[in-house]
Amino acid sequence: MVHTAEIEWQASPSAGVWRKRLNLAGPSESSRVTSVVRYDADSAFPTHPHPGGEEIFVLGGVFSDEHGDYPTGSYILNPEGFSHAPFSKPGCVIFVKLQQYPGSARRQINIDTNSGDWRPGSTAGVAVMMLYAEDDHPEVVKLARIEPGTQFEEHDHPGGEEVFVIEGGYEDEHGSYGPECWVRYPPGSRHTVRSEPGCLLYVKTGHLPS
Repeated sequence: MVHTAEIEWQASPSAGVWRKRLNLAGPSESSRVTSVVRYDADSAFPTHPHPGGEEIFVLGGVFSDEHGDYPTGSYILNPEGFSHAPFSKPGCVIFVKLQQYPGSARRQINIDTNSGDWRPGSTAGVAVMMLYAEDDHPEVVKLARIEPGTQFEEHDHPGGEEVFVIEGGYEDEHGSYGPECWVRYPPGSRHTVRSEPGCLLYVKTGHLPS
């Protein structure tokens, strides 16, 4: 569990681009990493490849590259071998995961979740928007919108679960998680979730090795 709001911003190799690393495995500039990244207005990053793929959710502002502009609420998945030169004219904050989508055959995805398709979840008071799922790959990525006062029954996660709180907050028997909190539950873990204020969550399941 990482309370992102309590971490100081650290400079990246590019001026005006800052980051908070939530999880890092390997050498600092060429490894599997999950971060929150901030682009100051008119900042840019040089052209670079993504050998293990890249996943982005735009938390605020407008994120851009030579392929397009991605406003707040955009979800982007760039497969292995993709390269770009990202920048932001007004500034932005993004949740980003690097080197966690190996396989050049994966689809490139760009979803504006502001106009996405919400469907009822398995629990009353929960709506779900699917962001990524493919038969040949284990992970499932979605947004979950939970109404205030919603209580889940106890449940487990055979392939693990990763959560980033976009808005609001929730709690379980392990702790309380507010805005920008990042949580990873190991495979086989169980918990009972309740959200008193309601929340919007990024949720990824099935991707953690046992």
